[in-house]
Amino acid sequence: MKTFTHAGVSTLNGETKVRYANDALRVKVLAKGGHTDIDLEDLGEALTKEQAVIKLIEIKFGQGNAVIEQALEAELTKRTETPKEEKASKEEKASKAPKSKSITLDTIKAKAPAKNKAVKTPQVEAIKGMTPLGVKAADLEDAPY
Repeated sequence: MKTFTHAGVSTLNGETKVRYANDALRVKVLAKGGHTDIDLEDLGEALTKEQAVIKLIEIKFGQGNAVIEQALEAELTKRTETPKEEKASKEEKASKAPKSKSITLDTIKAKAPAKNKAVKTPQVEAIKGMTPLGVKAADLEDAPY
């Protein structure tokens, strides 16, 4: 599980969110990325995201600033949410998936219109006996080389 030594908030595009870092230099990176109102607090020890949010609330980080308090509450709700049901195994997913109809030669023939039967024309018959260069295969058998 990942741990962080610094936590705080920043605002980007009008949205204030909780941010996590492992050193105070993260402020520069956030500032370059367009963040404003950056405020990171040294936590004193390495904590998980959930623990970091709880500690920020305990030390009254951002007290009096409704936007920061709202961001902390939203993050705490997100981090302490009850775990979702365990992911279904591949076999369970496969059994829940709709069964597709198997395609067989009979189903293809049944869908094909009766009019599409191969038409034998003199041109088609003449082409069948030709090589890619347009020479009849029978003529090549008697070639002197």
